[in-house]
Amino acid sequence: MTRTRASAKQAGTRFERLVADYLAHTVDDRIDRRVKTGAADKGDIAGVRYLGHRVVIECKDRARLDLPSWIAEAHLQAGHDDAALGLIVHKRHGRADPADQWVTMTLADLAWMLREAG
Repeated sequence: MTRTRASAKQAGTRFERLVADYLAHTVDDRIDRRVKTGAADKGDIAGVRYLGHRVVIECKDRARLDLPSWIAEAHLQAGHDDAALGLIVHKRHGRADPADQWVTMTLADLAWMLREAG
């Protein structure tokens, strides 16, 4: 079956909910799926913090990877949210467990996290 815009949107919403629920259960119960804000989007998941700094998470449930545009989107949204960094959680197809999904960030973001952690 061909994926339509509506079915892609539904898949994205389900994936965002899966990620938000997993993080709320395992990290902090204040983490939740963010309401869409249009042009000044601040990412898909709200309430994520690292050592007191806001973190933007952009969720992607797509068959084809497009890491360059996805990370650019996450960084733009981090700017909208005055967040320290933006990262991507993307669907690992064939794996339903939320803990098995992929997380991608730039090396600069990882270096920032490691410096902050001391």
